[in-house]
Amino acid sequence: MGTYIIRRLLWMVPIFFIVSFGTFMLTRYAPGDPILVRAGPRADPEVIERIRHQLKLDEPIPIQYISYMTGFFTGDLGESISKYPGTPVAELVFPRIAVSAQLGFVALLMIFLLGGLIGIIAALNHGKWKDPFLISICLFFHSIPSIVGIPILLYIFVLQLHLVPASGWDGIFSLKIIIPLLVFTLPALAGPARLMRNTLLAVLDQDYIRTARSKGLTETSVIGKHALRNALLPMITVVGLSLVSVFEGSFFIEMLYGIPGIGVLSLEAVYARDYDIIMALAQFSLILFLVFQILTDIIYTMIDPRIRLESSEE
Repeated sequence: MGTYIIRRLLWMVPIFFIVSFGTFMLTRYAPGDPILVRAGPRADPEVIERIRHQLKLDEPIPIQYISYMTGFFTGDLGESISKYPGTPVAELVFPRIAVSAQLGFVALLMIFLLGGLIGIIAALNHGKWKDPFLISICLFFHSIPSIVGIPILLYIFVLQLHLVPASGWDGIFSLKIIIPLLVFTLPALAGPARLMRNTLLAVLDQDYIRTARSKGLTETSVIGKHALRNALLPMITVVGLSLVSVFEGSFFIEMLYGIPGIGVLSLEAVYARDYDIIMALAQFSLILFLVFQILTDIIYTMIDPRIRLESSEE
């Protein structure tokens, strides 16, 4: 297992640099000039060139990339070029990442706990009314886009029930998290619920489950110790792959609900062509994705010994 994880970590090093360099190239060759955004369209050409030289944007792109990555690995994410000139990117990004991380992790936890539970209940009631009813409810919420769901929830919880404020953020233990969490969770339940249902039904149809039942094991023991253990494997994969998409999906919700996360900052950076902010956010997403791929592999090997054995034999 240790060799397998080390091998995966070594593979992630070139992946990290290839993706980060590709992102760096895209920021440099994208239309627009952050210096014009900073200095204004009527700025003197000499002023524009002086600012470009000060920011080292007149150097060859490979040299710029090496300089950026050197600073990145020493904790220097650079400074905002155009949107917040002179402000360290770390001061702009880290507080917003913390907010998005809180909302994203709570939402992800709710999605897969509730979705998995619904899928288990549906599978155990296969052929009964609860199965299609639960899945249909999940699909109904899945069909409602955020731009429609947020106004409806605001109308119900703010205008009618007066339970939560209309917008803002006070942390995950505040009532203000209810609406963003519902907008995140409800449309996303369908995928995990259907995956768990279908996987559990397939597992329950296996020979070793019939053998366990024929030995007189209780249904609780059969489901809890044998069936769910194998049915969880696809769910773990989906959790690892869904993490970054949850953060990306938070952009729109953060903007609509006034949450000071990375959503608004990302759009501001793109519109202003603020290279260092864009790179910092892209690097964060990339590292997050790679880390959770490793964690997914580790959890996989802990749950299924066969994977651990296969990885040691390779």
